[in-house]
Amino acid sequence: MKKNMGNTDRILRIIVAAIFAALYFTGTVEGTVGIVLLVLGGVFLATSAISFCPLYTLVGLNTCPTKK
Repeated sequence: MKKNMGNTDRILRIIVAAIFAALYFTGTVEGTVGIVLLVLGGVFLATSAISFCPLYTLVGLNTCPTKK
């Protein structure tokens, strides 16, 4: 897998995942919506950890800066 996520994208995904987790664990969001947000946050964390987003590959997006 070739990296296709830049640092800004990774940081934003980590922040959003933390917000989703906080909403779920404080009880602000419950039920099915809460579980969906929790799973989505886990996906965001996983893709941030490996700097690769499969969806970016499908749509041809690349936020990783190119080396010159």
